[in-house]
Amino acid sequence: MSGEGEARRNGPRSLLGRVRHAARHPERVYPYARRWARDMRLRLGSRDHVSYYRAVMAHDSAEDPDSAVGSATRDRWLALGEMQFDYLVEHGLKPDDHLLEIGCGNLRAGWRFINYLDRGHYYGVDISPDILLAAQQTLCHYELQDKLPRLSLVNDLKLEFLPSEHFTVIHAHSVFSHCPIEVIDECLANVGRLLQPHGFFDFTFNQTTGREHHVLHEDYYYRVDTLLQLAARHGLNGAFMPDWEERPHRQSKIRLTKPQREPQQE
Repeated sequence: MSGEGEARRNGPRSLLGRVRHAARHPERVYPYARRWARDMRLRLGSRDHVSYYRAVMAHDSAEDPDSAVGSATRDRWLALGEMQFDYLVEHGLKPDDHLLEIGCGNLRAGWRFINYLDRGHYYGVDISPDILLAAQQTLCHYELQDKLPRLSLVNDLKLEFLPSEHFTVIHAHSVFSHCPIEVIDECLANVGRLLQPHGFFDFTFNQTTGREHHVLHEDYYYRVDTLLQLAARHGLNGAFMPDWEERPHRQSKIRLTKPQREPQQE
């Protein structure tokens, strides 16, 4: 792990540590200062975190939709989408599953899911109208219109408009890594309703082994136990997925399932 990555996992540096880091990496000072200024401007004009991050996505999507979802190049966009797709298929995703992708973005992985799943079995939601417009272009590029995917704009993660126990797989890649704990709590309080009894919910997050923290209200770092305990409070079983750590990706992954119902006695 790089020194920067290790520092992020262990928690924020002291002020002196940040000054020393800036002195060693002066090329990073100006980009950070630009992000800090944008963070201040967007937070002043936002009523909550969703509206704030929607503004972040609008800014980033205008420059490059691929970069807005965390891919510096088109090759990286393709590779990260393939990695997500391969992992879910290796871990049980089948063509007849009903998949909900929370934070579908511009369908970095979604176009592969849509192509693989049966017609009408993919549902993607996102808080950003700009990135959903880019998702429509991805559908056209890969000629997936006949698969009848659904794409919806949301204002929160309560997902109250979706049917109960409809989805066998729910997937959120690089969503909780940008969410404060109250937004994650809102999602976990409601996502169990959407899952079929034997379904599962996979999500990635930025892991820290030190103090939980955020970077400019865009990147949030959590301990594994914090998220597992939060899921348990909402009646969900959680398991850390160690084989995901073998993938070339900075985030970690947790899988949530619903407790199995006891068979009724006759």
